[in-house]
Amino acid sequence: MKFPAFDGPAGFDALHDEPQRWQPLLTELARGLGLAGAVQPLGEGTVLVAGVGEQQILKLYPPFLRDHWAFERGLLQRLHGRLAVPTPELQASGEQQGWAWTLMSRLPGQPLSRIWPQLDEARRGALLRQIGALAAQVHALPVGEQAALAPRWEDFIARQRAGCLARQRRTGLPEHLLAEVEACIAGPLPAGPDVLLTGEYTPMNLLVDAEGKQLTGMFDFGDGLVGPAAYDHGGPLCFLAAGHAARVAAYFDGYGLRQWDREVQLRLLLLHRYSCLRLQLAGCPGWEQATSLADLARRLWPD
Repeated sequence: MKFPAFDGPAGFDALHDEPQRWQPLLTELARGLGLAGAVQPLGEGTVLVAGVGEQQILKLYPPFLRDHWAFERGLLQRLHGRLAVPTPELQASGEQQGWAWTLMSRLPGQPLSRIWPQLDEARRGALLRQIGALAAQVHALPVGEQAALAPRWEDFIARQRAGCLARQRRTGLPEHLLAEVEACIAGPLPAGPDVLLTGEYTPMNLLVDAEGKQLTGMFDFGDGLVGPAAYDHGGPLCFLAAGHAARVAAYFDGYGLRQWDREVQLRLLLLHRYSCLRLQLAGCPGWEQATSLADLARRLWPD
């Protein structure tokens, strides 16, 4: 089996975006596992992902993302069958020539991102309550040995703080807000307790039924962490609730949280592993006109 060559993470991203270059490889891997179904590349995710027939998903991780493979493999086993919302069942995993792979079950439903624009506010609020309840269920599970598969929270945050200003400048944060970034991220963060962080309570990684009434699945845990629960609130608060007080309230009602700090949430958003406000806040037009980061936090998550 010949694995493709690429030049660093940017080269892998280019490979990822040309599925014709890697679909034959995943087909060969699937056949080696005794799988006869058609191998269909899927665009989602950070790694190379393909559906195998109608029932399975095959994921291939490059050598520099081996830690993502290890974390996802562990979390798949820890979550499956323990939540009200289904998660994939890990069926097999392995490594070849420095690349790692997982085979898992395929979940029913359609991406929430596809149907969200068509839903009325009542249905959106109901789904946000379900998402909040799901996050609370995950956060209540014991961390166990999963902690050994994640970077220490303190080390992760130190790296994020060191690179935050450059990342925000590169991803297009307005200059008047950039001037406040370093002071903002130096502020306090939640002290714990540590919980399992999936980072995936977003419309891209949640599945719903045809009517958009019920969550039917959650997937993609490779970039998860172990740390304070507030880090996980960022996904739904940005992609699904930004600018809407009733949606924010629905999420936290489902989660069971009555008090939270919007400025801490903004700090965690700036420090997020994949922070890019112009993408994360695309559903909140006009956010760039905030006069300060404190004003931005109030605009994003009004009372």
